[in-house]
Amino acid sequence: MTDTTLVTGATIAPAKPATTPARPHFSSGPCAKPPGWDAAKLATDVLGRSHRSKLGKQRLQYCIDLMRELLRLPDTHRIGIVPGSDTGAFEMAMWTMLGARPVTTLAWESFGEGWVTDAAKQLKLDPNVIRADYGQLPDLSQVDFSHDVLFTWNGTTSGVRVPNGDWIAANRAGLTFADATSAVFAYDLPWDKIDVATFSWQKVLGGEGAHGVLILGPRAVERLETYTPAWPLPKVFRLISKGKLAEGVFKGETINTPSMLAVEDAIFALEWAKSVGGADGLIARSDANAAALDRIVAERDWLGHLAPDAASRSKTSVCLTVAGADEAFIKSMAALLEKEGAAFDIAGYRDAPAGLRIWCGATVDTADVVALGPWLDWAYAEVKASA
Repeated sequence: MTDTTLVTGATIAPAKPATTPARPHFSSGPCAKPPGWDAAKLATDVLGRSHRSKLGKQRLQYCIDLMRELLRLPDTHRIGIVPGSDTGAFEMAMWTMLGARPVTTLAWESFGEGWVTDAAKQLKLDPNVIRADYGQLPDLSQVDFSHDVLFTWNGTTSGVRVPNGDWIAANRAGLTFADATSAVFAYDLPWDKIDVATFSWQKVLGGEGAHGVLILGPRAVERLETYTPAWPLPKVFRLISKGKLAEGVFKGETINTPSMLAVEDAIFALEWAKSVGGADGLIARSDANAAALDRIVAERDWLGHLAPDAASRSKTSVCLTVAGADEAFIKSMAALLEKEGAAFDIAGYRDAPAGLRIWCGATVDTADVVALGPWLDWAYAEVKASA
C-alpha cells in the first residue's frame, strides 16, 4: 500500500500510514517509560544491598523527597512506600482508618466499585453509595462530609475525573480518601482537601508496578493514633506502634522488603520529571497530549469521548467510543495496531463499555499521539471491511 487513499468498489479506505509512532506505548498501566529511559541508566550501587542498609534507606528517602517536591506536598503530609501497588495502599488506608464514622463511597467506574465492595462486603460498614454510569460523574453535591468519603480522583477505566476540589468541604468532620493513581503528577491537587491519597509509580511516572504510595494528612494521622479498628490487621497494614504513627514507614523504613530496582526506576522517572519542568512540566505534557487526542476525535465522526463533559474528562486515561463497535471489534482493532507496531494495549478496560483507551500522561510524547490518528483510521476501516 502507498500513502494515498485506495478505492475499493464504492468504499474509500485509508492506506496504511507510512510512519508509526516512535514509542507506541499507550497502555493505561503500566504506562510508557519516560522518554530516554534505558535500564543501563539506572543506578545500581544499592542492588544486592539490604533496603535497611544506610545506602538503602538513603535511596528510599531520596525517592520520597523527590515525590514530595514534585507533588508540591506540604510538610504536614507524610509519604510512605508500601506494598501492593495503589490497591494495597488504598486498602491499607481503609482497613486502618474506616469504622470510626459513617462511610460514603463514590463509584463511577470499576476501581471505585472495588472500594464499594471492600467497604460493604469485607469491612461490612454498610456505606452510603453514590453511583454514576461509565462516562458520567455522580452528583457531588450529595456528599455528606460528616462521613468518611472514598473516591477516585481520576477514574482510569471510565475516563472521568472530579473537576477540582471545590466540592470538598473545608470544615469536614470525616476524612477524604482519594485514589489518585491516575491523577498525581497530571493535575494540581488541592492537598488541603485530601486527607488520604494513594497512587502507584506505574501511571504518570511510567514506573514499575507492585509498589504503592500512601500519603497521609494530619487528620488521617490523628485518626490512626486515636482509633483502633474492630477487625484484625495483617502485618503489612500496620501503621501504628505503641499508640503512635510508625514514623519510620514515612522515612524510608518500609514495612516489608521493596524492590530496590523498582525504587531506582522511580527515582529515574522523578529526576526526569524535574528535568522537564517539575509539576508544571508534567501537567503541561499531559495537557498537550490530551489536546492532541481531542483534535483527533473532533476530526472523526466515528470516534467520540465516553466522557461527554470536558470539565470532568480525564487528561490521562482518555476513553473513546467507536461507532458500531462491540468488544470483538475493539479487540480486532487493537490487535491489528499492535501487530503493526502502531499502538500497544489500547482496548478499553474489560468492565467498561466497548471502546478504546489512550493514555495521555506525561511520559507519552505528543508527536506520538498525533501520529496515532491515521493509524486509528486505517485499523477502523480494516476491521469494518472484514466484519
